[in-house]
This record gives sequence, structure tokens and C-alpha cells, in this order.
Amino acid sequence: MEPASLQADQHGHQPREGSLERPEIVENVPGHVIPILAREFDDFDTESTRYLEGRLEPEDFIKFRLRQGVYGQRQPDVQMVRVKLPLGGVTPDQLDAFAAGIERYVPLRKGHITTRQNIQMHHVPLPDAARLIRQLGDAGLSSREGCGNTMRNVTGDPRAGVLPGELFDVTPYAGAYVRYFVRHPTTQSMPRKVKTAFAATDADNAITRIHDIAFLPRLRDGVRGVEVRVGGGTSIMPRTAPTLYEFVELDNGDYLKVTEAVVRIFDRQDWLRPNRARARIKVLVDKIGIDAFRELVEQELAGDWVGERDFSLEGILFDHDEESHAPAPPHATRSPNGDQREFDHFVATNVQGQRQHGFVTVEVKVDRGDLTVEQLRGLAQVMRDYSGGYARTTVGQNLVLRWVREQAAYDVWRALCELGLGEPGAGEITDVVSCPGTDSCKLGITSSMGLNRALRDRLAELRITDESTRRIQVKMSGCPNGCGQHHIAQIGFYGASIKVGEHTIPAYIPHIGGRFAGGEVVYGTRLKSRLPAKRVPDALERWVRFYEAERDEGEEFLAFADRVGTAAFEQQVADLAMPVQFSLQNLDVFVDWSRSSPFAVVRGEGECAV
Repeated sequence: MEPASLQADQHGHQPREGSLERPEIVENVPGHVIPILAREFDDFDTESTRYLEGRLEPEDFIKFRLRQGVYGQRQPDVQMVRVKLPLGGVTPDQLDAFAAGIERYVPLRKGHITTRQNIQMHHVPLPDAARLIRQLGDAGLSSREGCGNTMRNVTGDPRAGVLPGELFDVTPYAGAYVRYFVRHPTTQSMPRKVKTAFAATDADNAITRIHDIAFLPRLRDGVRGVEVRVGGGTSIMPRTAPTLYEFVELDNGDYLKVTEAVVRIFDRQDWLRPNRARARIKVLVDKIGIDAFRELVEQELAGDWVGERDFSLEGILFDHDEESHAPAPPHATRSPNGDQREFDHFVATNVQGQRQHGFVTVEVKVDRGDLTVEQLRGLAQVMRDYSGGYARTTVGQNLVLRWVREQAAYDVWRALCELGLGEPGAGEITDVVSCPGTDSCKLGITSSMGLNRALRDRLAELRITDESTRRIQVKMSGCPNGCGQHHIAQIGFYGASIKVGEHTIPAYIPHIGGRFAGGEVVYGTRLKSRLPAKRVPDALERWVRFYEAERDEGEEFLAFADRVGTAAFEQQVADLAMPVQFSLQNLDVFVDWSRSSPFAVVRGEGECAV
């Protein structure tokens, strides 16, 4: 007789190794960080059926499904499913699982990489959402706490472990952090969500300053630790996270203990709960100051609860040696024949050397973060063929292939080109970042995805060759919230509207001068301009040409923006911001990008604040 813990559930699914039903085995494979619980899928089936039959109150069901990573859209009767990828890690088999699930259950036939390194799928009917998360769970993928007032996906540098100059690989400790806090009783119904990031170096590609809780690696007398930052965030009250502690040990679990103290304090702030738009750790830190907040943490750490917890990393440390599974040197490789300028551009922008000799990372530039079924399957095969099966998504909505042999870079590029994913310019001006906007989000005001496409088309027409101009970064959100990272873009936009009599124009408010490279985070300055959405490509082109014409020799865009000031940028687009009267000739201005009917502000309550 098979032990009860190993028996299949009612659907014939066997408990996975590394699940809470089989805690004696932990599967330390990228993409398999979060334990999968079959009973949670059964619960989702039960609760969604009760809701559809009218036997469960909508508010109770919303809270339940958000903890399972299923989010309501602005379109009725369909859901967004958000699968968490801790530090962006994903395996080839999991990309195949995404492809199979999307092909069967997702009408748009695409997956979307988010700025939180998740993969989202949209327009999924509720009964299919239950089937989709179960199918993805069989591949070790989890949507648990992908939404709601929980500990959201833990993000990090996609090159952690292979970066030159890093003190040590933070990946094992980030994995332990995920495993400790997922399903933790204190993090199930906090005043709001908590976003966490782990940087790999002081270059801080994880952008720790904009997070609720964040960590940077530190060494002290040979002991591994982290600098802890608390209280960052964008949205309507952007703040950069100050340092809570300069050094907290890792291997003894102190970083878990300090984090739990922080979330326990946050969870008790009932005065934050009524106004969910401001119910973030940053508001508390901003109100009392980091020194007073540190005192609260010290008092919390003296509590009896500490003795009731096990902060040991034994059994939860994400211990996996990628290098031992890296691909062997290829027997034969191709090389460019003739004009290799396009490949050289790709290498310059998308390929970086690893600290391990002979290996490189290859960043795949993903248009708007969207991957089709065919591209997902194709990328899975590229990973098997060239990267030892290792890849991570990025906060810039791209995918980084790891452990690629240097001499195989051309073969990888050709394979990516066949998938429509071989474009150079990762992190450059054409690598435009945006949230889904009104394509799916209840809070969306404008079609930020439509504007993304329009800006990419315009930038392609400009055929920019100037290297300094190429380094300008453009990001946008469909509302004032920060999902599209517009606050930290060198040129950023967020969705708004312009009222013209009884008609409304879709519009964007620009930001200039945001930055996050090199560990420094500065929020851009909002311009006193409100641009009709259809005029934003013209505005971007003018600002690019303004920079190229008026800069000093060797002057980068951020230095130029600081020197000339925001008023100069406003002047460049003053006529574009002029009011537009409704008429048949101007009808196009009253229609948003990727839309065919006149614009109207249709905005609901976002479930991220439920």
C-alpha cells in the first residue's frame, strides 16, 4: 500500500517532490522554488464552483482567488493569471508548459513578461483559470500569492551568480526567502502587497531603491550578509528606500528574522488599511522616519515570537550548481558570412561576458514583453541547445539566456532571429517598457501597449545610429501607478485624459530625467504638459532631435536634461499640447492607440487593493 502522502489526488495528480506533502526532498532547480500544493488547486476548483453557482459572496471569493494569483480584468467574466517566477528563473519544460496552457486556455495566445519578472496570461474565463493553474502546477510553476495583499514575486538581477565583480551569488538566499514567506500566516492579508528585490552587485540592476524591502550583498570579515533597505515605491507617492541596516547576516537566517519583524509591524498598522492606495510600507517609513522605524524593528526583534520561529536555512536554501550543468563546448559553430554589422550590434547590446571564463549571457529583447506560443516553444529549444536550460526574465520585460558558450553566440542569434526575437538594442531606446494598460487592467486609463507599439514604429523609422541617443530609455504606464516604471525612465509617460466639452481625449503626462543605472535612483520630473496620445510619437521625436542638436560634446541625455531644465522640454512640445477641438477632421485624436471607437475614461477599482 502506497503511503498516504504519496497517493494521487482525486484528479490523478501525484504529489511533487519538494512539495509540502513531501518536505523531505527539495527540488533545487531554477523555476521550482515555490512548493506546489495539490490541495490548493482542489480548493480553487471548489471555491470557483461555489462562486459561479452563487453560493459564495463575491468579496470573499476575490480575496481567495487573488492569493492564488488570479486577478479580475476590466473585461467582464475573464481573469488574468499571474505566475510567479522568483528571480525570473524558468526552465525549458516550463516554457513548454506555458505554451501548452496558453494554446489551450488563453484566447490571446500569448504570455506577457511583467516588470516584476512574472509571466501573465490574460482574458482567461474563470473555469479555465482553474484548469490552467493546475496544469502549470504540474510543471512546478506557481501562481500562489501572485496577487492580493501578500508577499509578491521576489525579483532580482537576472545575471546573479554569473556577474563579474559580485561578492557571492545571492540566488540561494533569495530562494530561501521565497520559501520562508510564501504561505506564511503573517503575509496573507497585510494592509497591502510587499515587493522584494535582491541585487547581485552595487550596480543594482534589481532597482532595490523602489521596493518595499530589498537586499544588497555585503561581506564583513568573511561573513556573508546584506544591506537591508525598506520603504521604497513608485505610484502616486514615489519614495526611494532608505537603509534600515548596513549589515545583516545571511547564513544564520537573520535576514529572514529582520524581514519578518518588518512585515509584522506593517501588518499591525490598521490606520493604513482604509486608504489602500497609500497602504504601503513607504507611507509608514515616510511618516515616522527610518530611525524611528528601526527602533520599532528592534523592539519587535525582542518579542517572544522570535523564539517560536526557525530561521535556519536548512531545507529551504535554494542550492543549485548551474555551472556543473552548463553546456560543453560546441563541436562546430557558424560565423557571420559577409556583412556582420547587425550581429555586431546585437553582441554590443545583448551579449555580456560572465565571470566564468568562456561563457556569456544573451538578452532576448521581447517586444512589449509578449511571447507567442511558437516563441515560447522556440525559446525552450534554444535553452536546451545552447544555455544548459538556464534563463531568467528581467524587470525590463526581456529574457536572459545564461551559460551560453561564447563561440555559440552567433548560432544563438540566428536561432533567435528565426523566432522573430533576434533584434539588437536590449535596454536601449527601442526597448520600450509598458504595462498592459486598458488592454486588461481595471485601473488603466489609456492603451499603453498601443502607444508602446506606436513609439517603437516611430523609433524604427528614425533609424537612430547615434550611440548616446540609443542609450535613452523610454517607459510608460497606462495610469499614474508605476507598473510601467515611467518614474525612473529617462523619458517616461503615464496615462491621463483631456476633457474637450462633452468629449475626451486620451493623453499622457511626460516625465524627464529619471534614472536607475549604477545603483542610483532618481525619479523623473513631471512636465507641465498634457499630450494627446496620438501626438506622443511626435513629442518623443522632437525631444530626441532636440538632444542631438543642442547637446555639448560627449554629453549624455541625463546630463543634458539636467542642464537645460524641464521648461526647455515643455517648450519643444508646446504646440502639441494645445487643445484640440472635436471635429471630423480631428476625430483620430479622440481615439486611443489600437482602438477604433471614441475614447472614454472607464476605470474600475483595482483588485490589487482589495
